Amino acid sequence: MAEQDVMWYVVHTYSGYENAVATTVVKAAENRGMMRTDENPNPTNELIYEVKIPLETVTEMVDGKEKTSERKVFPGYVLIRMTLTDESWHLVRNVRGVTGFVGSQNKAIPLTEDEMRAMGIERAVVVVGYDIGSTVKITDGPFEGFLGTVDSIDTAAERARVIVSMFGRETPVDLDFRQIAAA
Repeated sequence: MAEQDVMWYVVHTYSGYENAVATTVVKAAENRGMMRTDENPNPTNELIYEVKIPLETVTEMVDGKEKTSERKVFPGYVLIRMTLTDESWHLVRNVRGVTGFVGSQNKAIPLTEDEMRAMGIERAVVVVGYDIGSTVKITDGPFEGFLGTVDSIDTAAERARVIVSMFGRETPVDLDFRQIAAA
């Protein structure tokens, strides 16, 4: 299977069954040679790549003390990175606790890249053609056409602060990577 066929799918489960479903999918995929493991580094038919239950760490005050716990971001859902075939669909669909894939009728619909980024599942590696101190041209927004100097780069947020000279004053402008280009 080609790497472009591997997508993230959302599986709906009974409430409270997320961990059991994730564990069962992994074990079933390992047993059928559909997932890479330490014991089986070269599976015969790799279709399932990763199974996740998105969690967030929550800190709350209980009786005057901080209590930290993990909470499911999407209760009742499990995310699976897989190549969707009849075989992989049936494996996941027949796990106890799974009510179905998120999609229309019996067709599973993969998450888009924007949805994955919004959920923090996968982030695209961003390579920019400039460094701190480089001169860049602003290509979009209210400062379009201005030249400026890169003051800071935040790759996680995909933003850069650019110092622009306006009316004889230097003004910092916070911009998205898509709004600037190397000059």
